[in-house]
Formats: sequence, structure tokens, C-alpha cells
Amino acid sequence: MKFLDEAKVYIQSGAGGNGCVAFRREKFIEFGGPSGGDGGRGGDVVIEAVNGLNTLIDYRYQQHFKAKRGGNGMGKDRHGAGGADIVLKVPLGTQVYEEDGETQLADLTALGQRVVISEGGNGGFGNARFKSSTNRTPRNANPGQPGEERIIRLRLKLIADAGIVGLPNAGKSTFLAAVSAARPKIADYPFTTLHPQLGVFEVDGREFVMADLPGLIEGAHEGTGLGDRFLGHTERCRVLLHLIDGTVEDAGAAYKTVRGELEAYGHGLADKPEIVALSKADALTPEVLKAQTALLKKAAKKTPLVLSSASGQGVADVLRALLKTIDQAGAEDRPQVAEAAWQP
Repeated sequence: MKFLDEAKVYIQSGAGGNGCVAFRREKFIEFGGPSGGDGGRGGDVVIEAVNGLNTLIDYRYQQHFKAKRGGNGMGKDRHGAGGADIVLKVPLGTQVYEEDGETQLADLTALGQRVVISEGGNGGFGNARFKSSTNRTPRNANPGQPGEERIIRLRLKLIADAGIVGLPNAGKSTFLAAVSAARPKIADYPFTTLHPQLGVFEVDGREFVMADLPGLIEGAHEGTGLGDRFLGHTERCRVLLHLIDGTVEDAGAAYKTVRGELEAYGHGLADKPEIVALSKADALTPEVLKAQTALLKKAAKKTPLVLSSASGQGVADVLRALLKTIDQAGAEDRPQVAEAAWQP
């Protein structure tokens, strides 16, 4: 399954049915009068957040959605049937925008949340509606109102408790694979992770969702490398885990590079609680580890945690630090999330 976090969709609500012009014609009833019924209302276009979806891939292969038209009115005061709604099912965390991509229409952050994006047209009045004391035999009826046509943009922002950020090859995917059932691609070259990954980790009998994002490099906010298009998925995270590769020349400089990109992106990412950890400790000598820890502490202005995803050293300490920070951020109003990790 391919990860897709943006989609452009054409939608059209159903038109209302036409009103009917009819007269009552029955034996022994001399003056039957008008009996034309109203047209039915057109169907709405509804967007619903459902469980079990983690991508907008369905909207790559189908971009046009039209609700059903309302039925026409009929004689004997019979009203037309209402048109069926059409429901677009999207993953939790999907935002709906106008075609310009700037005007937000909805933000679906709870399972089962439904939003009517385009309302169906009202049905037209039949001639029975126009009967009056001065017009006993009206011969006119209203047509149904047309449905609404519009183009919308769907934008997915994954809902996770923690997000992992860092330079390429900082050990983010290895850490996610070590603490969850997710199986991201791991290799010894940069940009192994091309799409965000979700994993569920457990610590002290509690489960939380973690998102692994593609690596950032200097100039990502200007489009360098994979750019910062995936940083939107961290906007909903309560805490960021910043992993720094201990085998680089200067851990402090690596930390400042990513922090600079977070600040350039904005949207409050630079203000989120942050856990700083030096990874790949198993590949460092005690002297190098001490020097890199000192450089990182000076740059981050906090004592970093030290871990090795390969050997398991310090992993539990990092998970408990994340759990503590998540609780402090207010887990009681945490959005509902799917407990199954999505894997490409």
C-alpha cells in the first residue's frame, strides 16, 4: 500500500426533484383539486473519519463523487424520495480544505465524526402547495434546486502521541522497529524512510502511538531533499523525540540543523516538548561518547539520553521519558487512535 497524505477531489451533492402538476380525478368527486406532490431532497456529500485507514490512497484512483438526485413529485400528493447521501471515508486526522488549500472546512479528529461538506438541493413544490382561495386550480410547480459542485482538498495529518525527528540515518526507523511491531525499511544509506511510519509501543503496561518521519537536512524548509512536507504529521504529536547520530562528527551541530528546520517550518513545532537522545551508542568508544554527549548537551541546553536500538541500551529510559512527557501534556484529552501500526 502506498502512503498518500494529500488528495484533490471533485464532489457534487444531489439536485432536488421537481414538483408535480396533477389533479385529483376520481369518480363521484366533482372538484378534486390539485394533488401534485413535492420533489425529494437531493443527497448530501458527507465526510466521515473511520478506523482502519491510515492513508488517502483510495482517492488517487477515484476523484469524482456525486450524491443521488431527489425523486420527482407525483400525483395523489405523493412526494418524491430523498436522494441517497454519499459518504467519503477518510482516516482519523484528515483535514478538509477548499480548492485553494488555505480555507479549512473541517478537521476530523475523532472516530465516527461526520461533516456535511456539500448539501443537497431542496425539492421543488408541487402544485398542491400553490392552492389558495383565489387560485383553486394552480397549474404551476417548482423545479428542484441544483446540487452544489466544488473541488476540495484532503490533507492527512497523522495522529500520534510522539514523533521522531532527526537527520537521515540517525537511527529513527531502527528505534521504531525495536520498540514496536512496525517494520520500516532500514538500510545504511540516507533517506531510507520515504514516507511516515506508525508504530504502537508499550511501556509499563500502557500503549502509545509513535510516528517516524523522513529525515530532515539543512534547507528542508526550502524543499531540499524530501523537504518538510511530512512535518505536518508532527503538529498533532504531544512530544518530539529528537534522535542524533552519535557517529557524526559533531552531534551538537546535527541537533542545531534539525532545530533550525523546525523553527523555519513554524506551526508551533519548535515549542513542543522535546526528548533529546544520542543514538548508536554501541558504535562509540567511551571517550567519543563522552565528547559527543558534551557537545549535544551544550547545543540542546539539556542532558541528552543515550541509547542503542541495536543492543537495547537506554531504550526503556527513552520510552519512560516519552510516557512521562505525554502524561504531562494531558493524556486525558488525547484523540482516539487506531492501535494497529500501518506498514507500507
